[in-house]
Amino acid sequence: MDATARLLATALTNRIHEPNIEAGFERFAALTDGVIDYGAFCDAIAACLRNGLIDDPIRLPEGALQCHWHLALTQAGVEVARRSR
Repeated sequence: MDATARLLATALTNRIHEPNIEAGFERFAALTDGVIDYGAFCDAIAACLRNGLIDDPIRLPEGALQCHWHLALTQAGVEVARRSR
């Protein structure tokens, strides 16, 4: 399974909400037994953003003092992840 497919499959079944991308990657790596390195993870995030498969992961919730990093699939991402299973 390539990095993008693994990212989508993991996001479909797990919640990744962390303070930053580094912590998001650590959570992702823990969920996937570290089969993808940080560079491939970042490339997969960028590809998913370009293709409209995930929402922008950097979020500043109302009233928050800092941004958070949240991996969330769009409806198109959910459909691709389900087809890839």
